[in-house]
Amino acid sequence: MPYAHYLRDGLSRSHIPPKVMPMTSSTLLPTPAGRSATGTQLAVANALLTLLRTTTTEPRPDEQLEALTLAVAADLPVLLWGEPGIGKTAALTQLAASLNLPLTTVIASVHEPTDFSGLPIVGDDPAVQGVPMAPPQWAVELVRAGRGLLFLDELSTATPAVQAALLRVVLERRVGALQLPPEVRIVAAANPSASAADGWELSPPLANRFVHLYWVHDREVVVRGLGGVWPRAELPRLVPERLPEAVAFARRAVCGFLEARPTLIHRLPTTETRRGGAWPSPRSWEAALALLAFGTAASVSREVLALLVRGTVGDGPGLELLAHLDRMDLPDPESLLADPASAELPVRGDLRQAALEGVVAAVGARPDRARWEAGWAVLARALETGAPDLLVAPATTLASLRRDDWEVPATVERLVGVIGLARRADRSVGRVAATADAGRATGVRR
Repeated sequence: MPYAHYLRDGLSRSHIPPKVMPMTSSTLLPTPAGRSATGTQLAVANALLTLLRTTTTEPRPDEQLEALTLAVAADLPVLLWGEPGIGKTAALTQLAASLNLPLTTVIASVHEPTDFSGLPIVGDDPAVQGVPMAPPQWAVELVRAGRGLLFLDELSTATPAVQAALLRVVLERRVGALQLPPEVRIVAAANPSASAADGWELSPPLANRFVHLYWVHDREVVVRGLGGVWPRAELPRLVPERLPEAVAFARRAVCGFLEARPTLIHRLPTTETRRGGAWPSPRSWEAALALLAFGTAASVSREVLALLVRGTVGDGPGLELLAHLDRMDLPDPESLLADPASAELPVRGDLRQAALEGVVAAVGARPDRARWEAGWAVLARALETGAPDLLVAPATTLASLRRDDWEVPATVERLVGVIGLARRADRSVGRVAATADAGRATGVRR
């Protein structure tokens, strides 16, 4: 009830409920002593917040952070996928600070398409000068700075119209009529559509422009980070002398692989969800080639290279390319045949067997007695330095290449016992399995 009603009805001020008591200057403003006490407490609170926000960094192996920095160094747009609260934004903030790049964060879902494609501005004489597309303030500030890290956050909550407007920003670095400087790097973050706020699947054209990295938390990193020490993001150390070699290797690897697997040059996934991720196209293979060159020049681990390749062309094609890289690292069969005594074979079992099969295939391509005997010498060398069970298949194939007038070399005697033992072991395993199957069948009939 208004205060005037109380006065009109003859009620005293003591009957006025507390909520309608008139406010005076003494109740609105604290006393000087009160202001001082409040200011002191806020200052103490701010000091506590400063202490909580003060952290340091340390060099620490982190494969996903290394993959992110390598893609940033290669000037490729990166999209970090992860559940809410996983630390994507914090990682980007720390990355910008470590690289000394000004961070510009743009929440894609709260912007209109014209915020990326430009807003039409009518000039003095549009018939002569046309209608320019004015860029937003954040783009102008990036150009003014000349360098920076553009962080497009919440990408999976952007509408299809906004995603379409982002196509030129991500690929061509153009915002309206404005060209972003070469020193500007682009990183985006998104939640899976199932956990995003009003999420959308990424459109295939936009998804194919990114290197997709799936961000997961590491328990030790989180615990140590909450203690005040986070991993330090550092750009890869590229060795200048290796640059030409790295480029040649990357081109040979990708081109050789696509010659053998031409159906993977362009393969648009059939489902909408997979279209919003990494998939192979000439554009994404070009990005994979660049990442291979950077990874080779920086001597990154296979795990980091796998994250980048699979995040560019997809899991299936990426794994096939990695297997192709393993085969490229195999020793030349002709070099092994030329000097079997000093042959250096891979340690890993699958690569060793592939190398031996390559030697046998080389003998089969140009069979003669000297090359055939050299093949047996390579197998004998493999027996000295590795497991004998890997020799069974290559030795069997090599034996089938013998001509009637070729004498069996003495080297074969060193292999006969091992190969025969391996074969007998295989037959024993087969007999045991057959007996077990027969016993189970008999039991069933009973």
